[in-house]
Amino acid sequence: MAFHVEGLVAIVVFYLAILAVGIWAAWKTKNTGSEGDRSEAIIVGGRDIGLLVGGFTMTATWVGGGYINGTAEAVYVPDYGLAWAQAPIGYSLSLVLGGLFFAKPMRSKGYVTMLDPFQQLYGKRMGGLLFIPALMGEMFWAAAIFSALGATISVIIDINVNISVIISALIATMYTLVGGLYSVAYTDVVQLFCIFLGLWISVPFAMSHPAVTDIGLTAVHQVYQAPWLGSINSLDIYTWLDNFFLLTLGGIPWQAYFQRVLSSSSATYAQVLSFLAAFGCLVMAIPAVLIGAIGASTAWNQTEYGVPDPKSKKEADMILPIVLQYLCPVYISFFGLGAVSAAVMSSADSSILSASSMFARNIYQLSFRQNASDREIVWVMRITVLLFGASATAMALLASSVYGLWYLSSDLVYIIIFPQLLCVLFIKGTNTYGAIAGYLFGLVLRITGGEPYLYLQPLIFYPGWYQDDNNLYIQRFPFKTLAMLTSFFTNVMVSYLAKYLFESGTLPPKLDFLDAVVARYSREHMDKATLVKSDNIVLNELAPVNPRHSLTLSSTFTNKEAFNYVDSSPELSNTEDN
Repeated sequence: MAFHVEGLVAIVVFYLAILAVGIWAAWKTKNTGSEGDRSEAIIVGGRDIGLLVGGFTMTATWVGGGYINGTAEAVYVPDYGLAWAQAPIGYSLSLVLGGLFFAKPMRSKGYVTMLDPFQQLYGKRMGGLLFIPALMGEMFWAAAIFSALGATISVIIDINVNISVIISALIATMYTLVGGLYSVAYTDVVQLFCIFLGLWISVPFAMSHPAVTDIGLTAVHQVYQAPWLGSINSLDIYTWLDNFFLLTLGGIPWQAYFQRVLSSSSATYAQVLSFLAAFGCLVMAIPAVLIGAIGASTAWNQTEYGVPDPKSKKEADMILPIVLQYLCPVYISFFGLGAVSAAVMSSADSSILSASSMFARNIYQLSFRQNASDREIVWVMRITVLLFGASATAMALLASSVYGLWYLSSDLVYIIIFPQLLCVLFIKGTNTYGAIAGYLFGLVLRITGGEPYLYLQPLIFYPGWYQDDNNLYIQRFPFKTLAMLTSFFTNVMVSYLAKYLFESGTLPPKLDFLDAVVARYSREHMDKATLVKSDNIVLNELAPVNPRHSLTLSSTFTNKEAFNYVDSSPELSNTEDN
């Protein structure tokens, strides 16, 4: 394949445009808010992200390189097809559920990151434990999409994969470094527009190629391969459901999502943003589905790609750039490439900012340096943006199983963080003992279930397991959802057991070594006296919020005890007496 100068120029122009928008947004950040809340402006954009920009940035966070490439691949791969392309429906439902049940309580409490309620109720040590799966999810996700971008660019313009990965990572890291959420949000608007326009322009050209059969015919009839609508065998129904719940429920507890929720100007806006993004995810999946269908409807021996076809060459994961390259005119394929790179950068910058935000606030500030100045926190964020960006790039270049690591880490987000989030927001009386027990039970059940992508063999063989052609053990049983439910019920039961044992006098107070039941108001807990009263930690609980004061189901079961007990706190009472 020849080196395409035109393609390289198109990518350079696009990257420079994105960088220019990011720098402009960074300048806008400096003119927003007071000097005292600069770190919060970087994390949550001064809490004045409107509906238009907010809707675009929340949609672009999910519509990344993995989303559009993965959807096209699922539709293209024989014996899977559209029936197994779960991401569009799963992530859209995830955003709807997030808007209905999670956005309002999180935004109305004025949190800065997703980990704030955990540290407030369970203490800083538990917040640190929950930071681990959250960080792994964000970092491996960024590494996976950087890796996908390098391979995509190399397919179309034939430049070194490593160079394309490094340059893309540098651009995304640079504007995130200088502008924070403002830069990420405003570049997302440009990137989402490019994704939509680039893919939709490519579809008619690819569909009209002489080697492509009518996709309506190949949807239900076998022409070059099995129909691309796909089917779900009775033996695989539980695997399908397990993956569906993983996407739907596991898509909620991500800092990248809650960063948009917490940056909205009101709790109601936070809910509306979630619903808009859900609709946007569905719309943006349509061209990816069509491109996958086109790939399944193509006689590849009649194209320059030749034989064997992409699935036989084990290039099914690259079907989207392959369709752009071989079924579209050159100038259209370059425009589509800009769309793919836009999708990647719109997700990668969000992951890097999310990881640095959680570290700077929940680990550095709330756990170690509660008296740190705002300027110090800003510098910690800048340093961690560089470190996390460099780490994601290194993993994309060096790790051979980066996708396997991302699958495993996203499972941990679903199995560990989601049930903890349910407990901290909606279940009264949970405490640190239950949180730790649930964390450990969920982790053990997930690891012992095995992971084929990492060649990790299972220790627990659930009903329906089988061994594939590569001698890997595959679990058909929905053990991930079982692990999530086990983690949830373990948290609740152990919490209530610990509370009963200590409050009944069965166990002496000195055994409450985590200060979770008896010593409830210890320094370990991140209660309101710590989160709000400190001059150096701006939570903005009085930020503009327009809550509805009617009684709702969520307000009935919200763990109000976790937020109200500070009124009787000895430390706070002493402060008020003085």
